[in-house]
Amino acid sequence: MQHRRRTITLGIAAWAGALALTPALAGAAPEAAVGPEQVHVVAPATPQHWDPLTDDLWDYEGNQLVLTRPGTNPNDGVRRPFEYAIVSKGPELTDVTIDAEVRLDESVTVSNRDVIVVWNHQGPKRFYYAHFSQDNTIYPHNGIFVVDNADRRRIDDQWNGSVGAPPAVTDAEWHDVRVEYDAASGEIAAYVDGASEPLMTATDTTFSGGRVGFGSFDNYGRARHFRAVGTVS
Repeated sequence: MQHRRRTITLGIAAWAGALALTPALAGAAPEAAVGPEQVHVVAPATPQHWDPLTDDLWDYEGNQLVLTRPGTNPNDGVRRPFEYAIVSKGPELTDVTIDAEVRLDESVTVSNRDVIVVWNHQGPKRFYYAHFSQDNTIYPHNGIFVVDNADRRRIDDQWNGSVGAPPAVTDAEWHDVRVEYDAASGEIAAYVDGASEPLMTATDTTFSGGRVGFGSFDNYGRARHFRAVGTVS
C-alpha cells in the first residue's frame, strides 16, 4: 500500500522529549516504500507516552506496555472496545502503517480472547481498530471495525456472516502485527507474523486523521516495539 500524501519532514529535535522520530526503523517498511517525507514514530513503554482509558489497568515493564486485566464496559449506548491506551505525544497521523509485537495474556482456554490495534482515534467514540483474536466465528471477533458514534461496525472483506479470516493468534507467544491504512483510498490491511498477504482487508473512508493505540476489547495482553510510519494530519 503506497502512502501518497505530502507531509512536513520532522526530525528528532522537532519532538525531543516526546517521541523518537527516526529516519528508518528496523522491521518497518523500507524507506523507499514510504518516501522521505514520512514521519517515523516510536512510542516507548512509559506513562509519559501513553494515555490509557483506565490508568490502574496498565503497567510498563521494561519495553512492554501491559494491559494487566480486562477493562469495563462503558455502558453508554455505544458498543466498542472496553480498554486501550493511545499514544499521547507527537503528531496525529492520517495515512499510517503501525507495527508492533503483541501477546495475548489471557488463557488459551478463553476462546474469544483478543488484542486490538487502534488508529485514527479522534475520541472515545470515533476510531478504527483491528481485532486480533483466537475466535473467528462471531461478528465482533477477528476483524476490522469502525466506531463512529455508534456500535462498532465490521468492515473487513473476510467476514461472510458466519466466519471470518483464520484466527490471528491461537497461543500465548509473541506475534508480529502490522496494520496499514491509506486515507485517500480507504484501503486497510492487517498482517500477522510477516505474511506476504494480509490476514484481513477492508475499505472505508468514514474519517481520517488521529492517534494510534493498543488494547483489548474485553480481555488483556501486551505490546512491545510499538511504532508507526505516517503522514501528519
